[in-house]
Amino acid sequence: MVDSGQRLWLDVAYQDKDEAKAAGARWDAAARRWYAPRPGIAALQRWAAAPEVPQLLPGEDRSLGTGLFVDLVPRTCWFTNVRSCVATKDWERLRRMVVGRAGQRCEVCDRSAAPQQKRWLEVHERWSYDDADLVQRLGRLICLCTDCHTVTHFGLAQIKGLEQQAFGHLMSVTGMTASQARTHVEGAFQLWERRSRVTWRLDLSILTDAGITLNEPPDANARAVVADRTTRDVRR
Repeated sequence: MVDSGQRLWLDVAYQDKDEAKAAGARWDAAARRWYAPRPGIAALQRWAAAPEVPQLLPGEDRSLGTGLFVDLVPRTCWFTNVRSCVATKDWERLRRMVVGRAGQRCEVCDRSAAPQQKRWLEVHERWSYDDADLVQRLGRLICLCTDCHTVTHFGLAQIKGLEQQAFGHLMSVTGMTASQARTHVEGAFQLWERRSRVTWRLDLSILTDAGITLNEPPDANARAVVADRTTRDVRR
């Protein structure tokens, strides 16, 4: 897509930004997006923008999982998150759509990004679990700030030494007392432990039906080996 100034919008993943800049890409701070200053720059063709992702993914339920809560993915499902299952270029398209439709604000605490405070806007998955058929279905993508995202991945926060920070943010946003927050975290881990006893089949149809190409996730056995090592560090 070329705008009236002849710039060509690009889909550049964060890890490619330096390479794209060296090839001639420019950054539009207002649009928060990279672009080619003119058509015909061959070195930038690999990042040429694909059509925009629809603001409502097919079958997406944007009411799923509202508010802030600890949202632990079963260890048998680790490494099957959306970011690892889609190509980097498609991930950039998804990220831009989710953050854009949220108005560049966290959908839980309503704060914007603040790089000087190391607070960014990130995309988080909300899942539903079919206990009968053992299907883990992606139901929604939500825009969260770094602090809210850290709360949802509370086990990872523990590993990174951010447990107290995450615990405090949980109380601050939800209004929970310390006792209520502890009960909530304990309940989330109990649910995680129960769901981690089985292997789930991943359903990412809201992405494939929107034209997103998926990478093959690691098989269940490969995930289990790493998950077993990592679990020993959770809740030490």
